[in-house]
This record gives sequence, structure tokens and C-alpha cells, in this order.
Amino acid sequence: RGSYSLENVVTLLALKVLYPEAIYLSRGNHEGLSMNRVYGFEGEVKKKYDEGVFDLFSEVFNALPTGHIINRKVFVTHGGLYSKDNVTIEDLQKPSRFGEIPESGLICESLWADPQPMKGRSPSKRGVGLSFGPDVTENFLQTNNLKLVVRSHEVKDEGYVVEHDGKCITIFSAPNYCDSIGNKGAFIRFRGDTMEPKFTTFVHVKHPGKRAMFYSSAFGNMMM
Repeated sequence: RGSYSLENVVTLLALKVLYPEAIYLSRGNHEGLSMNRVYGFEGEVKKKYDEGVFDLFSEVFNALPTGHIINRKVFVTHGGLYSKDNVTIEDLQKPSRFGEIPESGLICESLWADPQPMKGRSPSKRGVGLSFGPDVTENFLQTNNLKLVVRSHEVKDEGYVVEHDGKCITIFSAPNYCDSIGNKGAFIRFRGDTMEPKFTTFVHVKHPGKRAMFYSSAFGNMMM
């Protein structure tokens, strides 16, 4: 949604090339054609380069994995967990990720789901994916012999929130989201021996030039 998304993603890809064994990139719900179109990434790339470059980014996004496991203990994905119990890591590897984000199924839920405080599952307020409770988190971790779920997908005032008896962490690294929310950003470090999370929070700095969502088609600015 920011107007410097192109510079951000090019930096991440450059770091991946430079440090291929240290940088791991994964897909979020915005790395898809419809979200890129509505929230401005398509317009930004076409304004700064051309349609061919945008098509290349779309190919890259379609190839990104939807999650990672750190040291066999921490499951990292953008959205969250699933509409059925006993989902295994092997189950998550079965659907082909090479394409647009589907509207249902494991890939969709990985990128769109959100935690909720109560047990069980509920329809998502977003209209896609679901909300999942602490019992769902516990089942997934026990089924896969894991310790912790780390996800993003939601703005948090302090940059992060620990939920589900300490077993689900939301981390959000964009401070002052859309130049208007006023939230802090945060990131996590894990020590390899204990895998205990250590949080670092930070505030935004003013950026120059275009406001957030400047290239968004929703605001009629794509061709400006």
C-alpha cells in the first residue's frame, strides 16, 4: 500500500541474491494480482517501469513459498491456520503454489487467516479465510511437533501481539501503516539454542514524496 513498494521488494530480492542461505522470502495475501491492482503496486511499477516488469514481479510472487519452519520448532506464515484439524506440513506441500492465490483451501487460509481469542473457528471479518482459536493453534503444533506459530497480516499498536497462551505471535513490521495508523513496527530475533523470541520495536520516520496509496486504482491514481 505504500508508494515505495517497488524499492522495498527490489531490496529484498537483492538481499536474497546476495545471501541466499540467510534470506528467506515468503508470500503474503498482497502478493497476488487483484491486491496488487487495487492497492497500487501494479500502478507503481507501470509508472516507474512498464507492464513487462510488472508481469515479471507477478511471476516471482506466484513462485514464493507460503511458509517456512525455523529450526524445526517455529512455523512462519503470513496469515494463519486452517479450517480443519490435523493438517500436516506434508499436507501444506501438496497444493501447487505456482499461480494466483486461490479463494479457498490451504494456500488461501495460510495467507488470509487470523487468530481469535475464543476456541474454535469463526468466519473471517475479511470475507475470505477464517478466524482460528487457541485450540486450533494447539492442534496444529502438536500434530507437527512444533512450538510456535509466527504470522503477520494485522496491524498491532505496539508492532506485535502474543496470543494463544504464548503459542501464536503476530508481528507487523510497517510502522505508521498507510501514513495514518500511528502504530509501531516490530521484528523478532530467535536464539538458535533456545528459540525464545526477542522483540524489537521501532517508530516511523517521515518519508519523502508520494503519500501512501498514491498509485492505488481504488483512489483513481493508477495512471497519474
